[in-house]
Amino acid sequence: MKLLFLEKAELLHDDPHRKIRTIDDHYSYPSVIRLRRYINLPYKRIVLSRRNIMKRDNNTCQYCGSHSDLTLDHVMPRSRQGGDTWENLVTACNKCNVKKGNRTPDEANMQLKTLPYRPIHITFFQNLMNTVQDDWKPYLYM
Repeated sequence: MKLLFLEKAELLHDDPHRKIRTIDDHYSYPSVIRLRRYINLPYKRIVLSRRNIMKRDNNTCQYCGSHSDLTLDHVMPRSRQGGDTWENLVTACNKCNVKKGNRTPDEANMQLKTLPYRPIHITFFQNLMNTVQDDWKPYLYM
């Protein structure tokens, strides 16, 4: 609201079901705004952590689809120079992780449901809200 009042941003879409009320007036509740002048904010990369890998994989085993007894699995085992990277770590249930052992998914004849990838901020924003409002989709390139 402050950016709108200072005319540093313009209102692109408002929420018709909500209003901001003051003693004397009421205003549209902003849903999407656009800055009039772009300010470059360098995004920090999303930290590689157990929690973030589980979030990326929707707390689902990437081999069998199970949601219980989850752990992390190295697609290319560490013993074969597989590192701790976004592209090499997936969520796996304990049963599938033991079954795969010290082999690649192809050697163990186990297919990944989705290939591991480095997530972007929009992906994590979606997961935080569980969904993205329909009004936002044209502005988020979805």
